[in-house]
Amino acid sequence: MPSMGGWEWVILALIALLLFGGSRLAGIGKSTGKAIREFKEETASLRSPSTTDPVPPVTAAPPVAAQPTAPLASPAEPEPETGTETKS
Repeated sequence: MPSMGGWEWVILALIALLLFGGSRLAGIGKSTGKAIREFKEETASLRSPSTTDPVPPVTAAPPVAAQPTAPLASPAEPEPETGTETKS
């Protein structure tokens, strides 16, 4: 398969410009560049050893002794009336 020359690329660029428009092509190019940049950063970080300090391992907290709790206070019951009211 022959490689694409300069005119073929120009024709493809014009077709893309007609199909998508200038502003949309700029957005596509921007998002594609951002994705490639993030991909390169991630692959580089996987290949190189970590230069930051490792996070210390999480240790279990010492057990907390159960403290006795005060008994729940029962709600105050209203005292029954003794009938000391006078009738008028």
